[in-house]
Amino acid sequence: MLIIPAIDLYEGKAVRLQKGDYAQMKVYEENPARLLTVFKQEGAQAVHVVDLQGARDGQTPNLKLIAKMKEGTDLKMQVGGGIRSMDIVSRYLEDARVDRVIIGTAAVTDPAFVERAVRRYQDRIAVGVDIRDGKVAIRGWTADSGLEAFAFCRRMEELGVKTIISTDISRDGMLEGANSELYQRLSEELSVHIIASGGVSGVDDVLALRRLGLYGAIVGKAYYEGRLSLRIAIEAAV
Repeated sequence: MLIIPAIDLYEGKAVRLQKGDYAQMKVYEENPARLLTVFKQEGAQAVHVVDLQGARDGQTPNLKLIAKMKEGTDLKMQVGGGIRSMDIVSRYLEDARVDRVIIGTAAVTDPAFVERAVRRYQDRIAVGVDIRDGKVAIRGWTADSGLEAFAFCRRMEELGVKTIISTDISRDGMLEGANSELYQRLSEELSVHIIASGGVSGVDDVLALRRLGLYGAIVGKAYYEGRLSLRIAIEAAV
């Protein structure tokens, strides 16, 4: 299983939220590019980057920063937040040369867009499915789409999506452990790669997710708060 450290960007800084609440934000690094060097030294192969402003507002205020970060590292980089048009997809994949983009809100509001993106870029397109109370949340977790999460995931699989990144919002940033039951059901019902996000708080969570046969797990606040060594997590995931 791949361990992917996360960098959430807000106004050019690396931050973390609690349960997706922008009012509960903590800045961890003023210069996010520094984190890439640390991640590489700890043995990471990839990094998960989210433009929180883009996710909320549908813009790309951190695109230039992300492009600069990608230029300075050989880590694989997947990026989400505000990716709601083919123009933005191409700016990330072709101009900024990131390895994969994550479509979130637009996958709900415009599934035909996902279909077009997958047709053009194939497995370089992932879909982020952020779940609150069994429903898909959108617009940076600020709105409820009303869509049942598992039905939505099956629809994305039908459209050709090969990777789904699923976040249990109730666990995100809380250090309360990953929702293994959710990820087990996703892995049983779908044939796509599942990347778990939200709640990974220690090695036990990594081991539990690895046993489920998931493709990957994203590590965020546990790393930043010193609760989980990235190197140890990577070793435990093998």
